[in-house]
Amino acid sequence: MSKDSTKNNRGVEHIVQQDKFVYVGIDLHKQHHTAVFIDCWNQKLGEIKFDNKPSAFPLLEKEVKKHTKKGLSVVYGLEDVGGFGRALAVYLTENKCWVKEVNPKLSTARRKSHITVQKSDSWDAECVARVLKDELLQLPDARPIDLYWAISQLVTRRKGVVKVLSGCIKNLHQQLGYHHPSYKKFFSEIDGKTALCFWEAYPSPRHLKDMETGTLAEFLRSHSNNGLSHKKAAQILFLIEADGDTYRDFQDKRDFIVQSLVRSIRFNQQELAQIEEEIGGLIKQLGLQLETMTGIDVVTAAELVAEIGDIHRFATPDKLARFAGIAPIICGSGNKVRNYKSKQGNRELHDIIKNLAIRQIAVTRNKKEPRNPYFHAYYEQKLTAGKTKQQAIVCIMRKLVNVVHYLMRTKAAYIIPEVSIKQAG
Repeated sequence: MSKDSTKNNRGVEHIVQQDKFVYVGIDLHKQHHTAVFIDCWNQKLGEIKFDNKPSAFPLLEKEVKKHTKKGLSVVYGLEDVGGFGRALAVYLTENKCWVKEVNPKLSTARRKSHITVQKSDSWDAECVARVLKDELLQLPDARPIDLYWAISQLVTRRKGVVKVLSGCIKNLHQQLGYHHPSYKKFFSEIDGKTALCFWEAYPSPRHLKDMETGTLAEFLRSHSNNGLSHKKAAQILFLIEADGDTYRDFQDKRDFIVQSLVRSIRFNQQELAQIEEEIGGLIKQLGLQLETMTGIDVVTAAELVAEIGDIHRFATPDKLARFAGIAPIICGSGNKVRNYKSKQGNRELHDIIKNLAIRQIAVTRNKKEPRNPYFHAYYEQKLTAGKTKQQAIVCIMRKLVNVVHYLMRTKAAYIIPEVSIKQAG
């Protein structure tokens, strides 16, 4: 039997001798979990199905003890540590159990590798246990830290609110097109403070009938902190007159739809602001200074933290790059070796870093100066070397992984490196 040493998530060193362990694979679900116990010979020792609630978790430990003879230790393998399995992972780690995080792709591949492919909770749990046994030293320890989890939940909630808000704004565009054909010329943003007040008060032209320019100017002045007044009022009234009559039957019901959308937009804007305030407070507790980097605000920093979690899970930037699906895949046979773009890894994190890379090569609107001279020069250098734009962006993404890994590990502030003469040339 193989023998090696590793440390669990409590920092306690384990001497890993495969025949000294019972391997517990757990198939996780919303309502209940299924656990299967195997030995080092892949022999099934037992199985238990229990509810996904803290009061039922001791049943798992009690059942496992029946199969742990003197001198045997237990190691648990869970797939969804950040979702349905989080409560169980927290319970086990708090009780000083050794818990490993199993990538679902590994257990799925194990299940499909058999001649007869079957699918059941019991067999899924057994496949998790087999992966746990074979890949024990390579699997990361489960570290369900509440702070990272809370940030992840807030980021998810923010995405939901943004999606609803975008839908409301899209519907408002549609409705205003019926009522005010030239509505896009009224305000620079239809969901701005003054614009929303206007749509709520005047959802259709009939509410502005016989209105004088001065009266509308006073309304705009009071809702825009004196930013808009007589000139804007005259423009709006002129555009409405030029559009013609848009009145239809049941106009009051259609007006209600516009006013309802305005209320929904306001509510979701307020929710978004509160969520971002909560996110900012939690990011400060981590002590990170990711926002000092070009293109990273508090929301982007939270998204990075939500997907990466504890940076100490990744000993090197290379491991973080593989996790994000940024490291190339090497394919070779004989003397032929090629690198291919990876389509694996965490695609959410991949997209976050890609968007961040694009921001690095952006230029200011007025002076057209690079926002990050170092990465802009690096991008131009790669293009000069014959890379395509997409390939050059991937190169920036890989460099950004190094930067993010360093900033999160050291909690240092970002300083733009000086552009060398070679890069500038």
